Amino acid sequence: MSKLGCFPLRTALLVFASLLAPPLWAASLQAELVDLAGQPLANAVLTLQGSPGGAQPAAPGVMDQRAQQFMPHVLAVRTGVAVSFPNSDDIRHHVYSFSPAKRFELRLYKGTPSEPVLFDTPGVVALGCNIHDWMLGYVYVTDDPWFAVSDEQGRVQLDGLPAGRYQVSLWHPQLVDMLSQPGGELQLGEAGSQQRFSLAVQPAEVAPARAPQSAFGDAFKKARDAAQ
Repeated sequence: MSKLGCFPLRTALLVFASLLAPPLWAASLQAELVDLAGQPLANAVLTLQGSPGGAQPAAPGVMDQRAQQFMPHVLAVRTGVAVSFPNSDDIRHHVYSFSPAKRFELRLYKGTPSEPVLFDTPGVVALGCNIHDWMLGYVYVTDDPWFAVSDEQGRVQLDGLPAGRYQVSLWHPQLVDMLSQPGGELQLGEAGSQQRFSLAVQPAEVAPARAPQSAFGDAFKKARDAAQ
């Protein structure tokens, strides 16, 4: 075969290899989220928008129920994602929400409901159990292409980000009005970035074994007001 005849095949192989290789422009963000006293904030949501190209996979969400608590306490998902609600307890739960971003009800059940719940509107969805009033959880639904929830040390890591300029948004259940807060502008190069963000949250009360019943109603009221 002539050299000319080999050229198209060689070009195709190079293109295919380039698609498999990790992008050279991929950057990472390591962030620490703290309160105004510098203490780590678990269950804080950080989202990024602005740089064109790329987005983290829109994976299905899972909100479990263990030891009569929602696990995780805060789940962040992309708008249009379906979330399943398995019940890992040996008792039945009745999950529901009155939040404007998603009103739904999963009547008293054990195991896993056959159909997941579609979260198709951005916003904060406060979850409760009609049987166990102290159970409280949140689904944070976002249109932003990149997002993560902080761990117990207040840490967040996002990998595979296109280098560029981003607007940062921050949210936490203890925010007074439950509205996401601007976190400023972030310029990411190929080397990535380490950042620290502070949020003015309400002081966390020492939680009893079962949260006061009023906390459940307060969460719904805040989520409702934030959507108006």
